[in-house]
Amino acid sequence: MPNSTKNQSWLTDQLLIAMPQMADPKFFKTVTYLCEHNANGAMGITINRPLEFTVAHMLDQIDIPVVNPELHKMLVLSGGPIQPERGFVLHSPASEWDSSTQISKDLSVTSSQDILIAIGEGQGPENFMVSLGYAGWGPNQLEQEIVNNIWLTVSAKLSILYDSPYEQRWVQAAEYIGIDLDKLSVQAGHA
Repeated sequence: MPNSTKNQSWLTDQLLIAMPQMADPKFFKTVTYLCEHNANGAMGITINRPLEFTVAHMLDQIDIPVVNPELHKMLVLSGGPIQPERGFVLHSPASEWDSSTQISKDLSVTSSQDILIAIGEGQGPENFMVSLGYAGWGPNQLEQEIVNNIWLTVSAKLSILYDSPYEQRWVQAAEYIGIDLDKLSVQAGHA
């Protein structure tokens, strides 16, 4: 029997767009960047759910000095419901951080405090977003949800990740592949 995972098309470095009929309130109208997807499951960071506090406030809470004034305007994101106390920084590759994984030529994810110190000092990566928590799926769970029309997928677009206002990312990610979510039927058809 051929190895079914050998020819598997993994979705790392893709955006997951929640379909309008998403019933789970934790993911309703979300866009999630997939940091990892393989036979063991998937891990992603939701990029359009801002929390009610800034990166500067979060850094102050963990005694990291803030000299970068932009951090007083940048909101921390709710990256997902798993480990909401754990921080993740999705960023442009730059320096090597203690716990950093390069996902693509344009994006890395880091979960160590050294990047937060650099960000507070204004020495962090050029582009970044800070989140608490992540979204996760077990083996074949995400694939089944996609088959069930719970998610759309699209290649990650940096302008959506870094430049689009949070409240517009869901619509803009779908528009990137030519889909108007207001006109999308919630009925699924399979050939």
